Amino acid sequence: MLMPVDKVASDAALPDRAAVVVIGGGIIGTCTALSLAERGISVVLAEKGEIAGEQSSRNLGWCRKMGRDPRELPLIIESMRLWDGMNARIGHDTGFETCGIMYLCDTQSELDRHEAWLAHARLYQLDTRLVTPAEIDRLMPGGAAKWVGGMYTASDARGEPQHAAPAIAEAARRAGAAILTHCAVRTVELSAGRICAVVTERGRIACDSVVLAGGAWSSLFCGNLGLRLPQLKIRTSVLRTEPISGGPNISASGGGFGMRRRKDGGYNMMQFRGDIVDIVPDSFRFLPEFRHLALREGRGMSYRLGTSFLSELRRPRSWPATAPTEFESTRILDPSPHAPSLARGRARATSAFPHLAAAPVRDSWAGMIDVTPDAIPVISAIDTTPGFFVATGFSGHGFGIGPGAGRLMADLVTGAPPLVDPAPFRFSRFSEPGGINPGHAA
Repeated sequence: MLMPVDKVASDAALPDRAAVVVIGGGIIGTCTALSLAERGISVVLAEKGEIAGEQSSRNLGWCRKMGRDPRELPLIIESMRLWDGMNARIGHDTGFETCGIMYLCDTQSELDRHEAWLAHARLYQLDTRLVTPAEIDRLMPGGAAKWVGGMYTASDARGEPQHAAPAIAEAARRAGAAILTHCAVRTVELSAGRICAVVTERGRIACDSVVLAGGAWSSLFCGNLGLRLPQLKIRTSVLRTEPISGGPNISASGGGFGMRRRKDGGYNMMQFRGDIVDIVPDSFRFLPEFRHLALREGRGMSYRLGTSFLSELRRPRSWPATAPTEFESTRILDPSPHAPSLARGRARATSAFPHLAAAPVRDSWAGMIDVTPDAIPVISAIDTTPGFFVATGFSGHGFGIGPGAGRLMADLVTGAPPLVDPAPFRFSRFSEPGGINPGHAA
């Protein structure tokens, strides 16, 4: 179902020129546009559908440092600082709130894996720590499950995805950015081998640089430019309940469920693991890059061969700038939620915290997570196409890391000193010997 996302109106006029065109109006694209506009850079944000219409409004809303791949830790630390000042920066409530996040463990092997990750946390002096069953009961009262222990980060947080990216887009507009919705970018134009313009369904915009922040659509867009971006999609389903008094304030996952309290007092819930992986032509096209990640994570996924295989098989892999594209025919990627997964996730959450069973389900939705072979994003210039930059493949970690990723991308585009070392996120790693490493997330 379509998500109830805050509406962002489109500018009426198509600019003739901008220094930078950002393709994609999710959390990454809006944060990039805001960071550029605040520096006085002329920027156009072009979105084929609605701002935050896809995964940026459909995620669980966690903003976490805990359990991340060590390569992401410097960026998420900076991103959390940016989140902390975001409401004041943009003059709007994004729902960001420090609530703490808990990984609940019902086996010793899970707890041991989290304990091993603490070595990375100590390098950055994070407040992450292991907690005992008694501490879990104190921090999350009303629980009925018997946990072996848990890993807890009191400084981790949550936000409201349906409000955050739209509010950031409006702030970018106030800073000088043009915001275009229902305006698909079909392709880019080159002059002497470098970016000189984008071609949208509404016309041409001359520019010096392009940032592709297209989420699950990024690989398709890159393919039309002759660039191989190994990226697959994972379908996740989330439900939200009506508000309920009481209940845990800490966001948590474990025991087969994930949840977080919303600002209105209701809860978002999902099944923890068991995400749906639709088998599509790209599954075979990118198998060499994804084989290591598939071996590591495959048992936690549900693989399906269905209608999406045929629909993507028929999809053009290249197209001219003069013809309508898939980006126009699919304004918003709106997959159906998987009801059995949601039922299992809610049953496990309410079994662990019986008080939550009294909250009726209000609605549910699904989204497509854009995943890379090493489960960390691409935030990078494309060396073979000067002026072209890509920010995608956030692998389910994008909402929390969004402000930092947008700031880093703005640094790369403008040549400013980067917020953090961008080397781990380089596009070229996929073609380097040994460049793909599935990492050590907990």
